[in-house]
Amino acid sequence: MSRPNKVGAVMALIRECQPKSMEEWESWYFQHAHTSAKTPSKVTKESLDELGEWLYIKIKEIVIPEWTEAFSQLTLQDCIDYIHNLTINRTYDGFLREKSVVEDSLAKRFPNVKFEESDPELDHAGDIDYQRDQKIG
Repeated sequence: MSRPNKVGAVMALIRECQPKSMEEWESWYFQHAHTSAKTPSKVTKESLDELGEWLYIKIKEIVIPEWTEAFSQLTLQDCIDYIHNLTINRTYDGFLREKSVVEDSLAKRFPNVKFEESDPELDHAGDIDYQRDQKIG
């Protein structure tokens, strides 16, 4: 259910429904939702329960044993390397990606707009990296 194609399909349904309440959405969903299999079938409460049961079994039988094994082999150096990679490498990669989006795409598409980096407090508050007259995030 968390794969992009599944999330996209569910988001399309809720946009079509435009529910005013959770109850309205749930009722509408079970009336209109179908699987995306070669032979689509109606999504029911029972089919969602079956997915939950399948997830539980996979977590208990596969994920937990694999993660337990992985965690038992974790070293101090693994943790140090992870923090360094997260802080230095991934931050730098994100910085370059952000600059590229702005300079190579947006600035060329909107040449009359001046893009300025936002204050760090604003960036942290809502994933807002650049601003003009109003917040964009």
